[in-house]
Amino acid sequence: MSIRLFSTPLDGSLVGNPTATAAFAARWAGLSSRTRPLLCYNTGRLGDDVLALVNAGTVPRPDFIIAAVGTEILDVAAGGRIDGYARRSAEGWDRAAVELVVAAVPGVTRQPDNFQTPWKSSWYLPSADEAAINGVRHQLAERGLAATVVYSNSRDLDVVPFGTSKGRALAWLCSHLGLDPGEVLVAGDRGSDCSVFALPGVRGILVENAQPELISATVGREVFHATRPFAEGLNDGLAHFGVFGPVQAPGAGTSTGDNEMHLLLSADAQTAISDEERSLITEGYRQALVCIRRNLTPRGFSACSLDDNEVVGTDANYRSVWGRDAAITIMGTLCTDQPDIIDGARRSLETLLSNTTSDGQVPANVRIADGVPDYSGVGGIAAIDSALWLVIAVHGFVQHTGDQEFLVRHRSTLVAVMRWLQAQDSNRDGLLEIPEAGDWTDLFGRSYNVLYDEVLWYRAKVCWGHLLIRLGRDDEAIAQLGDSQRIRGRILHVFWPSTSVPESGPLSTTFADRQFSLGDARYLLAEVSPFSFNWRCDVLGNVLGFLFHVLDVPKARTALSFMWGVGVNQPWPVTNLYPVVQAGDPDWRPYYTVNLLNLPHHYHNGGAWPFVGGLWVRFIHRLGQENAAAHELARLARCNQQGRTHAWEFNEWYHGTTGRPMGKAFQAWSAATYLAACHDLGFTGDTAADAGTNAHPADPRAS
Repeated sequence: MSIRLFSTPLDGSLVGNPTATAAFAARWAGLSSRTRPLLCYNTGRLGDDVLALVNAGTVPRPDFIIAAVGTEILDVAAGGRIDGYARRSAEGWDRAAVELVVAAVPGVTRQPDNFQTPWKSSWYLPSADEAAINGVRHQLAERGLAATVVYSNSRDLDVVPFGTSKGRALAWLCSHLGLDPGEVLVAGDRGSDCSVFALPGVRGILVENAQPELISATVGREVFHATRPFAEGLNDGLAHFGVFGPVQAPGAGTSTGDNEMHLLLSADAQTAISDEERSLITEGYRQALVCIRRNLTPRGFSACSLDDNEVVGTDANYRSVWGRDAAITIMGTLCTDQPDIIDGARRSLETLLSNTTSDGQVPANVRIADGVPDYSGVGGIAAIDSALWLVIAVHGFVQHTGDQEFLVRHRSTLVAVMRWLQAQDSNRDGLLEIPEAGDWTDLFGRSYNVLYDEVLWYRAKVCWGHLLIRLGRDDEAIAQLGDSQRIRGRILHVFWPSTSVPESGPLSTTFADRQFSLGDARYLLAEVSPFSFNWRCDVLGNVLGFLFHVLDVPKARTALSFMWGVGVNQPWPVTNLYPVVQAGDPDWRPYYTVNLLNLPHHYHNGGAWPFVGGLWVRFIHRLGQENAAAHELARLARCNQQGRTHAWEFNEWYHGTTGRPMGKAFQAWSAATYLAACHDLGFTGDTAADAGTNAHPADPRAS
């Protein structure tokens, strides 16, 4: 059947990236008015709020609006609510009695008045589990109150008249219009959208940023899983179902109006980049491919080019396939679709998986010369994030290549890896306990609940859920996705403190909560333990927090505002920590002087890391700030162009104040995240694909 109605939410789907929303609007307007489907916004927002967005030109004018979590339907052309549905929604509804019950729930706070309607009572209940939500339902039923409880986004609790939901409202509208559900295409991103996907016969689009609660609810249904977030994912889905024409490659667009961001960003960052900068970015893309190919070995991606770096002391560690480095390189280079690079990704994964222990421990690295694995990493400590990144990279590889045989062959190893990771949550609170210096900051004193690792844990759980769906293990997938939803809520509760969240409720209060208070945070904290917290800003952890969908758009904008304001992108994009740890600071460790690596503004102590810079560019781009992202990409190209002995060295790290290269040359992950950022922004060049194919034969680098 052809699509005759398209129903989409606003926040998290159509709204989130203003540039992508504008692209959707342009493509929608380009459809013939005779054949274009009806457009319906199905949202938790109030009807008047949606109309304000429409009148401001933020989103296209729809034909219908299902508003306030399915409690009202507006016929936009007729200029008002559909009375028949409104009367149906009001039957047996006692809002005042409902509010008395919900107000007594531990940990709940009432949402502002502008989120309330006569048919919807809205509350915040952070990180509630299924038992807590079922408890609310039970208390309402005990008092004879006919109501539906909708919980989504690990926070939002809506109570509406019994039998009311976004899905029921859409079903009523279809009947009202004489449409078969098979003629309806729906989209969604969170738990409140589950009911629209449950309508028999509908087809659906899950945007890439969809929450696990919705992914698990749509297992087994005809759903397109977009690989891009927000409106970009909608555009891809509409093309998949034949509403839009073929998806065009992303182009270097321009930023849309965003007064808040315009006040924050410098005037230069809001203008289009110059032709010279475009040429620099494109040349950087070609040189990044050369760099990646310098790191191709028979065992997979080396950390840095073996032929171009001198080996001194512990530098021998770099002559290995590292778990985290290889995985990040894989995730950044899949977009190139170059056969030799995709083969390098496969070799890397095979090397790591074949050396994973029977109980699921992934090696920190595997030596390229003789294939000997090392499980302890630098200093005999640990490398917890190797396992986390491996699961994420396997999902990315299988999703991109469709290689089901690879997944099936390594299923038992991946099961063991996930069990090993789960064992790192020794107190079963949902978060991993990380030993000091037990991740990529392997000479830096972070431990216990470390933001970076917890974000990866959430993402690994989501990725494993997707892989289980591919393996046909739907019940296990639903359980894993449920776990991931709880982990996300736990991260937000622990690492983004707020004075608006009551201390009582479904999440226990820690000793640190009682001893310290930060007020309202503007970013995710770097580290938390039962006895203290680290208030510094871990730039990589916050950037990944948004790219991996722990942070929503409002929090990501708040974090960007802070990080841009304090200048973490100076002298280059981007330093990994703000502020740096100085000698005498309680966080200082004597071993920071080992090899002079972690002096202030060095290495993990506020050095500038190009691989984080590539992710930073993607972070800004995903928030719809096209011009700012392009300017940051040009600056990153200039950074990567610098070198200690070569031009276009893609050095490992740069000094945090002088901006001079300080690490290893031709670092694979520095080039990889640059390539991914170029693809996101549409800067790839037409003749770059073969760059470096004959630069270095692979076999000699195995020795």
